Amino acid sequence: MRTFAAAFVTAQDSVKAVNITFKFSDGQPEQTHVAAEGESVLDVALNNGIQLQHNCGGVCGCSTCHVYVLQGGDELPEISDKEEDFIDRAVNPRINSRLACQCVVQATSENLVIEVPPQDFLGH
Repeated sequence: MRTFAAAFVTAQDSVKAVNITFKFSDGQPEQTHVAAEGESVLDVALNNGIQLQHNCGGVCGCSTCHVYVLQGGDELPEISDKEEDFIDRAVNPRINSRLACQCVVQATSENLVIEVPPQDFLGH
């Protein structure tokens, strides 16, 4: 019979951890944090004290959590039409723009590098 602690360690080992490095357009030092499979970039940012606007609460209802994916974008879920529509409304969208609430770490994800644009605006 396995103990609770042994079962917990086994369950923890099966969850893939991914490093997310946050770079900031405003010159703040970069930060790297660990994300578990199923967590969004927005969740990881907020859980680690990174200011990232999220007016809709992370449900793909606005463009305020807009970020640039510098590395690892191919390992994220494909962009939806709804997300693409909101990115078109973001400030300074680029080809590597995504909404942080929709960038969910997958089992196949490698390390991600995310650039956080300036957050001194009132979003849509």
